[in-house]
Amino acid sequence: MGDPRGFMTVTRKEAGYRPTKERIYDFGEVEQTLNQKDRRLQASRCMDCGIPFCHWGCPVGSKIPEWQDAVYKGNKAEAYYILHSTNSFPEITGRICPAPCEKSCVLAIHDDAVTIRENECSTVEQAFDAGIVVANPPKERTGKKVAVIGSGPAGLSAADLLNRAGHLVTVFEKQDAIGGLLRYGIPDFKLNKRVIDRRLELFSEEGMEFKTNVNVGVDITKEELLNEYDAVVLAIGAEQPRALPVEGRDLDGVHYAMDFLIQQNKVVAGQVISDDVRLLAKDKNVLVIGGGDTGSDCVGTSVRQKAKSITQIEILPKPGEKRDDNNPWPYWPTTLRTSSSHKEGCERRWSLNTKRFIGENGKLKQVELVQVEWNKDENGRWAMAEVPGTIETVDVELVLLSMGFTQPIHVGLLEKLGVDYDQRGNVKVDAKKQTSVARIFAAGDAEKGASLVVHAIEAGKVAAKNVDDFLRN
Repeated sequence: MGDPRGFMTVTRKEAGYRPTKERIYDFGEVEQTLNQKDRRLQASRCMDCGIPFCHWGCPVGSKIPEWQDAVYKGNKAEAYYILHSTNSFPEITGRICPAPCEKSCVLAIHDDAVTIRENECSTVEQAFDAGIVVANPPKERTGKKVAVIGSGPAGLSAADLLNRAGHLVTVFEKQDAIGGLLRYGIPDFKLNKRVIDRRLELFSEEGMEFKTNVNVGVDITKEELLNEYDAVVLAIGAEQPRALPVEGRDLDGVHYAMDFLIQQNKVVAGQVISDDVRLLAKDKNVLVIGGGDTGSDCVGTSVRQKAKSITQIEILPKPGEKRDDNNPWPYWPTTLRTSSSHKEGCERRWSLNTKRFIGENGKLKQVELVQVEWNKDENGRWAMAEVPGTIETVDVELVLLSMGFTQPIHVGLLEKLGVDYDQRGNVKVDAKKQTSVARIFAAGDAEKGASLVVHAIEAGKVAAKNVDDFLRN
């Protein structure tokens, strides 16, 4: 522990966001940074608890007290190396992770957790600025070849560790750039894509090979894949969006959230999207259905596209500001979360269900909503019921469906590979993450279901360890 009294003498200080009236006019990152003196003071608040619940709460097992101590002492190299030892790209989780570590910090008992996530981002950026982060290719190669299909957080995490183990790794991506969800699913105002490119340059120098615009299963057959590679890792994510089968779903103006976000990210990257397919919120009443992070990203993007109004609805009741008795520390708090996008201008409503979409000449004009209430049935399970007399009609020209994802897409690659599925439609794997097809493994959302980026990174680590064991034995 750098300062035994730091948690008593130093208060929590967050960097905060750029001014709202400035940031809504661009897609630059919204978060600000503290100076190095303030950051070291924030690191001094870590108590180096006898039982580090922050470490327990972190999906990638970050050794948080150790690198906080290094940050406090000004040892930039040590802090970075400890961080990087459990996470292939802490500069990304330092920006977009919801920080379960902070929710399980002992100081969080009094809502005063260490600023772990911000400290993480700052630590990596200082390491890059100081020239500490350099390519470190493996000294020996095993001669074994691995194909990683999908370049999201799970795929890149697995690829990084397999490459470090000395295997020859090729990453395949169906899009025109590497990054998967990180590249096209997360807005630039949360994650500048130069951050991804900087890490990819290191990966390339370390010997990893990347192939974009490759539709595995079409451009490369299953037989070609297994003939050329000793093992295959499926890291294709869970891209099947949850549907909303109500009247009017096929109207022009009702779209999946990810289609909207991917387009905008491509525009920011300099690509031109033709007007006939461009999804724009400008001068429209926008309704975002779904209260999660993707929905929040749709809000922030709609703000920057100059929407007329933005409403975000959620079918579940409004969460409380504080933990309930059945949701104790150090578990993840099911409390109200307010993002930077929400603070930029958005009406948020809860306990609302969508009845139907109303259109004119094939174009969306209105949506019919109804209030719902949740009660437990005779079996103790929560059941939803409409509240009589609460139907309302709202003018809206753009609806963005952001209700999560159900499973990986079966049509195409998975069908051609012939892998088995579990009861939820995910790729079925055994204890070693191997699918029903020999030499084909799966990692991340494809086998677990949609989850956080930090969970995907850990899943990639687990898959890489099992693939490495398989190749060596």
